[in-house]
Amino acid sequence: MLTRKQHDLLIYIHEHLVQDDVAPSFDEMKDALNLKSKSGIHRLINALVERGFLERLPNRARALLVKKLPANYAPKDFDHSDLAQRIRAGHSSGSVQSVSFQAPQPSESHANSNIMSVPLLGKIAAGTPIEAIRDEGRTIDVPSSMLSKGEHYALTIEGDSMVEAGIQDNDTVVIQRTETAQNGDIIVALIDQQEATLKRFRRRGEHIDLIPENRTYEVRTYEASRVQVQGKLAGLYREYN
Repeated sequence: MLTRKQHDLLIYIHEHLVQDDVAPSFDEMKDALNLKSKSGIHRLINALVERGFLERLPNRARALLVKKLPANYAPKDFDHSDLAQRIRAGHSSGSVQSVSFQAPQPSESHANSNIMSVPLLGKIAAGTPIEAIRDEGRTIDVPSSMLSKGEHYALTIEGDSMVEAGIQDNDTVVIQRTETAQNGDIIVALIDQQEATLKRFRRRGEHIDLIPENRTYEVRTYEASRVQVQGKLAGLYREYN
């Protein structure tokens, strides 16, 4: 599951390619997502490449291939047959930016119900690590399309260290329970069995980096034995008053 910023960037790149046959520039992407610097775009693109949504094409400027789209993407009206012809022409001549389109496929749970309840376990830091506050008995309703296989739970965010990934203070994140993670995943990390935090995961040998998505925060590095993965980000739920 993508973060909101990753989702928005992927859709922006896809629709730019459909319209103009060329990927947007980093400045265009930065402005479209209202980010202050291009470094945030670099991180988002790297995350999309790692998750298999984007591919960088070698030896070509601004060459990005959209390999797949989010399952809940509702495309704008355009001629897909014409798009396919332009894609084939681009592959043969090398002159047209490549893009692929994958129609959204409803999940099994979505076919049965549009809404599902997940337990809301409490608060978690997106800043300085704090103890997760468990709140038994509460649940929230989320779109079933936000959930994948396995068990899920929700946590309320405290702090601003993940704002450049689109995760803001007081947001609710939906977490897929897992004990493993790949580099680039946004995870719930339990540190020393007592402090929980939401950060991007990176393993370096016997050490684990917990990476914020806010340039004012520093990367925190721990011995791998001190960090336990308790889940990874599946979606984000935000209420507007």
